[in-house]
Amino acid sequence: MSVFAIPAMTWALTVVLLASGAWHTIQTLRPAHTGRAGRPRTDPGRAGRGTQLGRSSARFQHSKRAQLRPSWADRTNQGLHALMHLLMAAMLWNAAPATTLAQILILAAAALWFTIQAVARPHYRTFCSGTTGRLKCTYHAATMAAAAIMIAMMTNHTTTNTQATTGSTPAAAAHTHHATTTGTGTASVFQNTPALATLLTIAFAAAATTFLILLLRHRTQTTHTHHHPTNTRTEHGLEAAGATTMALMFATMTT
Repeated sequence: MSVFAIPAMTWALTVVLLASGAWHTIQTLRPAHTGRAGRPRTDPGRAGRGTQLGRSSARFQHSKRAQLRPSWADRTNQGLHALMHLLMAAMLWNAAPATTLAQILILAAAALWFTIQAVARPHYRTFCSGTTGRLKCTYHAATMAAAAIMIAMMTNHTTTNTQATTGSTPAAAAHTHHATTTGTGTASVFQNTPALATLLTIAFAAAATTFLILLLRHRTQTTHTHHHPTNTRTEHGLEAAGATTMALMFATMTT
């Protein structure tokens, strides 16, 4: 049983989520290489004389290599994103209902992890740095928390629909009660919350629009730095697709 009544939509979103999860998995396993320039390309004569230009160039090259090298925090973040996309893909098909509580706890822990990075002091350079980095971690913390809420809400929403369609016989009621209480006790907190689902639908629709604007704007800009623009465009595209998926899934719980 899938979340959407239209199988094509369910399959399309599943493909998007699995593709996004695969990309984040690749980023998690990406080797910590520095490209072709393994060493700073400086003039041997100047470097030998210890000129200021040679030292500045060496520091600049070392800084650029450090930026290209993924840190353990980056790998953790990418792994958590891959896991979240996998859980959302399973959520589309109402798979693994017995692990609902574990999924909620994992996503809640991920939300806490991104929150810690967002509020960490600036001298912890391994974590989110700068205004943009902190905003990204704040958004990712909100996304993880929303995914945890979605699992609980969707479990309750599915159970409610099941109760409406299984009939009112004692056997059916007992079966439904047993399914509801098996590892999904937290879903009762989110009963009768179409307003919350509507609010989250609007929020993620706005997020999807924002990332789409960033994607289109970034494509019109020309960069001359060593930062990979393709990765930035890919990240914006994946964020837009993920936010759209979240908005559509929350929209199914507004009624």
